[in-house]
Parts: sequence; C-alpha cells; structure tokens
Amino acid sequence: MADVREAPSKPEAVASLGLPQATALILGSIIGVGIFNLPYSLASIGPISIVAMVLTTVGAVALAMMFASLSRRLPADGGPYAYARAGFGNGTGFLNAWSYWITAWAGNAAIVTGWVFYVEKFVNTGHVAGWSIVIALVGLWIPAAINLSGVKNTGAVQLWTSIVKYVPLALMSTVGLLAISSGNFTPWNVSGESDLRAIGSAMAICLFSYLGVEAAAVAAAKVRDPERNIPKATLLGTLGASVVYLLSMVAVFGAVPTTELAKDENKASYSVAADAMVGGGTWAGTLVALAVIVSGIGALNGWIMICAEMPLAAAKDGLFPAVFGRISRRGVPAPSIIASTVLGSVAMAVSFMGTSGATVFNTLVLMTGITAAVPYAFSALAQLKWRLRDRRELHTPRFARDATVAVLALIFSVLFIWCSRNTGAENWYEVWGPFLMAGVAMLLGIPVYLRMRTRMTDPPPVPPYH
Repeated sequence: MADVREAPSKPEAVASLGLPQATALILGSIIGVGIFNLPYSLASIGPISIVAMVLTTVGAVALAMMFASLSRRLPADGGPYAYARAGFGNGTGFLNAWSYWITAWAGNAAIVTGWVFYVEKFVNTGHVAGWSIVIALVGLWIPAAINLSGVKNTGAVQLWTSIVKYVPLALMSTVGLLAISSGNFTPWNVSGESDLRAIGSAMAICLFSYLGVEAAAVAAAKVRDPERNIPKATLLGTLGASVVYLLSMVAVFGAVPTTELAKDENKASYSVAADAMVGGGTWAGTLVALAVIVSGIGALNGWIMICAEMPLAAAKDGLFPAVFGRISRRGVPAPSIIASTVLGSVAMAVSFMGTSGATVFNTLVLMTGITAAVPYAFSALAQLKWRLRDRRELHTPRFARDATVAVLALIFSVLFIWCSRNTGAENWYEVWGPFLMAGVAMLLGIPVYLRMRTRMTDPPPVPPYH
C-alpha cells in the first residue's frame, strides 16, 4: 500500500449533536441571510422569481431526501465527499471535497456580505467600504471563536439562533400574507428576457438560500446515532425552511413594489417589507433587522463548522494535507476552522472592494451554486449506481422512489450549473464571472491533488442496502 499519512487520532473529535441540534444545524445553515437578501437580488427579475423559488424548493427537497437515504447507508463524515469517493474513487473524491470546501468558505463570504446590509441599518449607515469590511470581519470571526471553543458550544448557539431566526420568517409567512396587494405582482417579469430565461436566472440565485441541506451529513462525526438522526434532521430542517421561504417570498413581493425592492437603500428587503406591512414607521423593520443579525451569526456558526468538517474528513483519508486533520484539545479541527475563515475573509474583502458591490455579491452567490452543484450531482450519481446494483443483486423496497429522487437531484444540479451566469451583466467577463472564479478556484486544487495522490488511503467498501 502507498505511504499513508493519517490524521492524528488524539485527541478525537466529539459527537455532541443530538437530533434537535442536528436539525438546528440544517435549519440554521439553510436559513442564513440569503433568503433575507433575495428580494433585493431578484428585484431586477421581478415577482416571477417566486416561480423560480417553487422549482428550487422541489430540487432542495429532492436533495434532502437523497442525502437522507445516502446517510442511512453510509453515515460517513464529509457527506457528499464521502459518497463520491466511495462511489467513484479518490480522484473524484478529491474533486468533490475541494469543490465543496470552496462552496463553504466562499459562501461564508457571501453570507457575511449580506449580513452587513442589516447591521448597517444601525451603524455605518453611509456604507463606507472600510468600515463594512471591519463589520464583516467581526461577523466572521465571532462564529469562528465559538467553533474553536468546542462542539457543545457550537450546537447550543446553533439551536438558539435557529429559534430566533425562524420567528420573523414565520410571522412574515402568516401575518405578512394579509398585507399583500395584487398590484405589486405586476409587471410579472421585468428582466427583459423570456419567462423561461428569467426563471432560470432566478433559480441560480435562489439555490444559495438552500445550501446546507447536506449539513448534517457533512458533520456526521459530530452527530450522535448518525444513522437515525441525520436522515430525520435533514428532512425536518429542509421542510421547515421551505415552508417559510415560499410563503415569506410571496408576502414580501406582494407587500412592496418591485421598483422599491430594487433600490440600493432597500437592500435589507425584509425590514422594508415589515415596515410596509405595519403601515409605516421603522420599529417592525428594526426588529426584523435584529433577528437577521442573529440569524447571520447562527448561519456562519454552522457553516464554519461545515467548512472545517470537509477538509477534516479528506485529511483523515489522506486526500488533504495532514494539517487539516489536526484536532485541538477541545475536540475541534482548529487549523481547518482558521484556514477556512481566513479564506472567507479574503473573499469578503474582495466583494466590498468591487466596483459594483451587488454584482460581486451575486457573482459570489452564483459561484457557490456551481461549486455546490458538483458534489450534489456526484452524490446523485453514486445513489443511482448503488441502487441499480441493489436492484440487480436483491429485491429492495423504495427503489422507484430513490431512483426518481436521485434523477431529479441530478437534473437540478446540472440546471443550477448552467443557470449560474450573471445574466443581467453587460460584459462577457461579468456574465461568465461565476464560472471564471469557480474555474480558477478549482484549478488551485491541482497541485494539492498531485502532492497527495500517493498518500491516499483506499475508499471504504459500500455497505449493503438496509
């Protein structure tokens, strides 16, 4: 066997997350600040974006069902990376680990950039770029410090912030529906493109709000009784998010004209909608902004854990440098947490220094859609491969359901990649910017792969269906 370098086994990571904490990890990772910034990001497309959200929700639920099934068979740390590696070998495993890691730290940059929109309702109201960067750094490194303090603290913060963030969305999804004016849904499509193209463009942006359906599978080593808790948490968290997502989006677009949502001073879309729903004043929007600030901290708390778990799992298998597998005395992969947060900080700073903050923010969002869709697609292919093998070897229940869900997940993954263009941009390099950024980030993984390929352990055998 090749020279194998295993990650140090002492001290070991601690499995401290029960079903409530694992569900909160899913819910908290999905509901960050993406949904709260969506109306502003989608205002250039129009209320037709609601159709895109419905279709994206179908894809997200299919992904959740698929990851629930895969985690029962292979409750391995690393989730999508582990499935791709077990199904197609180390080369594909490295591609998926690297791609997902990019998704995680670049996604954190996008989350914290959107989070600043709501913080600046209270401070730096003039949006001075230097101070925006300082605020964003605080937003990134506080959750990093929580993660460094131990898994138990991370889980507790995730649980309570998930409760806080769910309240404004639940209110918007119920009481907010009473403030809808049908006239605000026209014009339906303001993008200047066909309805089909407009829906596709909006879907790519909507996907960012659903990243995290796989969070519990990625952090399998931190979850108690993973075979039982990961599938339940994945489905409960995704369904809980999807209900409030769809209803609150309808409420926001119905309560505020699209022309108002598109204004730069209205980036904090849900605060604007809350003020409109109560008939004026700013108290409702202020409360929503405070909830979103808490929501952002919770999302970053969860995503920083996920950021560290993927390279940790890959390092244990010899695919990533051994430093990513080092566990601190508090039972967390400290080097992975720090490295991922540093990369997120750099990407965030670049987004604030761009000539057009909105364009660069959307480019980051679309880039993460591309890099997330790669491991999603390979997970679907692994599921199809294994379920077809099951079908040949023995009669297994739920074959039609699992195969249909995997095909849907694969189709949506491909669609998300294709639709991840800045369609509203004027120059070709802005239109294809997400692909260029994702491509460069992926190419940076080549020297790492070449260095590590002789040190990789063999993929584990795939357990039989049960």
